[in-house]
This record gives sequence, structure tokens and C-alpha cells, in this order.
Amino acid sequence: MKQSMAIEITVGLFVAAGMAALFVLAMKVSNLSTSSSGESYIITAAFENIGGLKVRSPVTVSGVRVGRVDAISYDFDTFEAVVQLRIDIMYDSFPEDTTASIYTAGLLGEQYIALEPGGSEDNLQPGDRIQLTQSALVLEQMIGQFLYNTATSEDK
Repeated sequence: MKQSMAIEITVGLFVAAGMAALFVLAMKVSNLSTSSSGESYIITAAFENIGGLKVRSPVTVSGVRVGRVDAISYDFDTFEAVVQLRIDIMYDSFPEDTTASIYTAGLLGEQYIALEPGGSEDNLQPGDRIQLTQSALVLEQMIGQFLYNTATSEDK
């Protein structure tokens, strides 16, 4: 009786550890585990096409995460997607001519924003807008353009 109770407790602990591991994995995959508790500031960037970019997607510089996407909205005047970037306060010296590009990472295709600092003497201030942006590359558009170019060249 005591031996079967010990086995049941061991199995129960093993199942609980497995559930905890699945929870941690789910938090890592969903990007909810790395919430920034420090101070930050907001800058914005407008893109013609954001592809599959989502709120909480990483913002990186040279591969280092410096912030996250805070909000995404649509500007009816310019017909562009406006992305608010929440940058950690310790990264407060990006030049005004910094560029923002949307890239895809890994096999799962998670999209993120990569900032590339420029050479300006003046820095971006909280609330400023990044003027130089490069939209996401959409695979369907690239295939369509390739097929169109192939069909056009065969007609000649």
C-alpha cells in the first residue's frame, strides 16, 4: 500500500512538472514571458505593408532586442500602417535618420522590426516618427511579380 502511494505521488509530481514545462514553453512562444518592467519611450514608424507584424513583436538593433511593438493602427490620410515602437529607456540615442525595416525570423516566420542607426548628429526624441522605412517582403507579391515578369519577357 505504501509503495503504491509513493508511485502515485511520483507520477503526480512528474505530471505537474510536465504541465509547468508546457506552460513555460507556451509563454516563450507567445512572447508574453519577456515583458519589460523598466521605463521606455514611444517612437512611431509608417509602413506601406506590415505583413504579419503583431503587437509585442520584437524591435532589434544589430540583433539585440531594444523594445517591442506597442500598437498598430491605420492612417487614413497616408494609407499606411502606423506602428508604435516602445523602446527601453536605456536605448535613447538613436540618430534622427535611423531606418526601420520589417524582417522575418526563423522557420516559424515571426516578423520583427530591425532598426539601423544612421549618422545624424541629432537623436530621435520620444514621440518622433522614423521617416525611412522598408515594408515587409510578402512572398505572394514576390511570386506574382516574378510570374508577371516571366510572362512579359515571353511575349517579346
